[in-house]
Amino acid sequence: MTQNFFQTFILLLLVTDPFGNVSLFVNALKRVPVERRWKVVVRECMIAFGILLLFMFFGRHFLNALQLSEVALRIGGGVILFLIAMRMVFPQPNAGNSDHEMGGEPFIVPLAIPALAGPSALATVLLFSSHEMNDVIAHVAGLTAVAAVWLAVFLCAERLQRALGPRVMTAFERLMGLILTAMAIEMLLAGIRAFLKSV
Repeated sequence: MTQNFFQTFILLLLVTDPFGNVSLFVNALKRVPVERRWKVVVRECMIAFGILLLFMFFGRHFLNALQLSEVALRIGGGVILFLIAMRMVFPQPNAGNSDHEMGGEPFIVPLAIPALAGPSALATVLLFSSHEMNDVIAHVAGLTAVAAVWLAVFLCAERLQRALGPRVMTAFERLMGLILTAMAIEMLLAGIRAFLKSV
């Protein structure tokens, strides 16, 4: 159970990449009054947490309705993770800024979705679905712990950005991208092995 908890926690922490999303949150909240920013952060984190929790429990039923196999999910999730990892390691200039340049208070997009509960995170929590109660408890606890990290990081986002500076934040994001690349390849290979066994 402890191993499942740490596996869930570490993988979701890497996939959702809260430290890499600090600049996105800071930019998205620039036009929001200072006294209201913490409420927006809490709301967006709770929305992302709720979506991931729902997908963890009911996403597999949705996939079954679409007649999508777990093998396809593993391979697709690995590809998505790999693409996101590449974007973390080799960021595109000005990428992601157009979503919130229109101003106003961000709601769901782009903070809750896709910054936190994006395709890779949704694909990842689907892999954690289980019928064993101990596994379910471990996975929910891991997701809850990750949500707590989101809150801690994003409530201090502006201070973190000022204290660490853009170079340290970029280096940290690329390090997480490298780790996520290895995990994406492992997920992709696991999906391919499962497919070959089923042929």
